[in-house]
Amino acid sequence: MSDARDHRGIALIVASALFMQNLDSAVLATALPAMARDLNEDPARLGAAITSYLVALTVFIPFSAWIADRFGAKRVFMLAILVFVASSVLCGRAQSLGELVGFRILQGVGGAMMVPVGRLLLLRGVAKKDMLSAMAWLTMPALLGPVMGPPLGGVLTDLFSWRAVFWINVPIGLIGFVLVAWKIPAVAPTRPGPPDLVGLALTGATLALVMFGIETVGRHVVPGWMSGAALALGVCAGVLAVRHMRGRARPAVDLSLFRIATFRDPAVAGSIFRTGAGAVPFLIPVMLQIGFGMSASQSGFVSFATALGAFAMKPLVRPLLKVTGFRAALMGNGVVAAAGIAALALLTPAWPAAGIFLLLAAGGLARSLQFTALNTLAFADVPTERMSAATALYGTLQQLTPALGVVLATTTLEASLALSGRGALAVADFSWGFVAAAVVVLASVPLHARLAPDAGAEVSGHRR
Repeated sequence: MSDARDHRGIALIVASALFMQNLDSAVLATALPAMARDLNEDPARLGAAITSYLVALTVFIPFSAWIADRFGAKRVFMLAILVFVASSVLCGRAQSLGELVGFRILQGVGGAMMVPVGRLLLLRGVAKKDMLSAMAWLTMPALLGPVMGPPLGGVLTDLFSWRAVFWINVPIGLIGFVLVAWKIPAVAPTRPGPPDLVGLALTGATLALVMFGIETVGRHVVPGWMSGAALALGVCAGVLAVRHMRGRARPAVDLSLFRIATFRDPAVAGSIFRTGAGAVPFLIPVMLQIGFGMSASQSGFVSFATALGAFAMKPLVRPLLKVTGFRAALMGNGVVAAAGIAALALLTPAWPAAGIFLLLAAGGLARSLQFTALNTLAFADVPTERMSAATALYGTLQQLTPALGVVLATTTLEASLALSGRGALAVADFSWGFVAAAVVVLASVPLHARLAPDAGAEVSGHRR
């Protein structure tokens, strides 16, 4: 077992990949209105540039556990960084929404292998008592991406073009690649046996079909029957996938992990929370630019308050969880997070920038505590030999839900716009988007009551 300094070093290096991925998502959200103008697309439809990437992540993450075991986690992690960087360059050269979506899917393939395998490199060697600390070291540098992303994306878009927001991944990725090769010890490949190809195919088909149906329904992008057929086929594929994987010793997705209460709660209740919270990063920069008339740079410097609040919360998570425990923190803070999102519906162009900044920062504090608690609790009681399967399954859910959040946001915007009879988005449409997101976040709170009061105590240090 490595010492604490080794865990901190590995966590910081792995976090370079999380930093790159989070920076990419943050700068893209700020650049969406400029992309829409350049590609002659409606801003709401540009949500496909975000969801296509996230759907690709969810489809390919289940492969990551088997590939990491078969070829070695370090080797797979390094290759994934290169794929992510190369596809970022291609995204920056896209000439249409179709090309952009295609290159974002390729980028998602790299991300699918990069983030969960990087987390696996860390979690396989950390003791239970050090897990909360290790996860904090892993996520704190990664939060620099959302902190820097909105203002950086705005400045790059205004000074150069939206294409520059993809090219900044090149130096970051190459530096991360060198550090991984130099500092992280190799993990020997194992013999995991043949992959569950049928299970992987059914799981991938389920995710792709369901997300395609949700993303396109009611948008007149494809014929209506096609969206309905995709949803129906996706549900059927999901039923077949569950039936198939229940009878296998090494399934593509280890559903027996849901028998572990401290994994089930972050997976189920956490997915509902992340869906609602995932709508917020999409709504804020688009509202500030389209609804409030800000430039990309202005909206970036205001909206980065959310990530700044999240970053400020990280040092406080450990002492808070030690006092309250996971269950009380997740229930109480879940209500606070929902209220913070609902309060965003009150924003109007008349608000001073400082008031908007403070409200966004407060919301970032609450959501950061919830995310860190969920992500740590998920692995608190998972045996070491099942960590690969757990990181793959949890990573799939973790990436699917932000895509659902973007779909929730865009669907609410389009429904509000259709009901209003207006021809263009207005501030009122975004207000309804925040209300819908808050309701979804609040729906996750009662589910945490099923946790034991001392759930995850070995990790949090909480004692009744």
